[in-house]
Amino acid sequence: MKKSLLFLVFVSFSILCNAQTDAEIKPFIVKGYEVLHKENGDLNKDGKSDCLLILKVKDEDKKTENEVPRPLLILIRQPDGKLKQVARNDKVVLCYQCGGVFGDPFSDITIKNGYFSIEHYGGSSWRWTRIITFKYNPTDKKWYLHKDGSDSFHTSEPDKVETKVKTTKDFGKVLFENYDVNKE
Repeated sequence: MKKSLLFLVFVSFSILCNAQTDAEIKPFIVKGYEVLHKENGDLNKDGKSDCLLILKVKDEDKKTENEVPRPLLILIRQPDGKLKQVARNDKVVLCYQCGGVFGDPFSDITIKNGYFSIEHYGGSSWRWTRIITFKYNPTDKKWYLHKDGSDSFHTSEPDKVETKVKTTKDFGKVLFENYDVNKE
């Protein structure tokens, strides 16, 4: 009996938290778009839960034009507890059709200690991953490209992985808002 009651309380709390979160991000969803992915974490190292929000065009899988933008929004928790959009980039998440036979290449986002990474995976006979990492700069309160890494291999030789990693030594100081996945 106690386990059943505890389970019901947990499920009810989870549903309530998700409903609050959905209501909280709703104002940031651009007309004609919907949420592709949402990740919570401390993006600016202030101890508060912020949010990365990736949007996609509704029914993007039915669109015929290539490279429909997928905006990535950085939402920061304010002192009053509300989220505020502080940055946006429409060219950091690969398009729905950019993954080859694997389809949508977007895989995940991770947030850790003032860094966040966008992860992609795709290919056909040649498989590839791409992980793009941004780092928070507390001086100007902005995020900058920290690392852009990729692995690739041919399915006939999966042990021969080619790894490429570019850092600030290679690309300099690139502001999150100015980054273009297709030009880097």
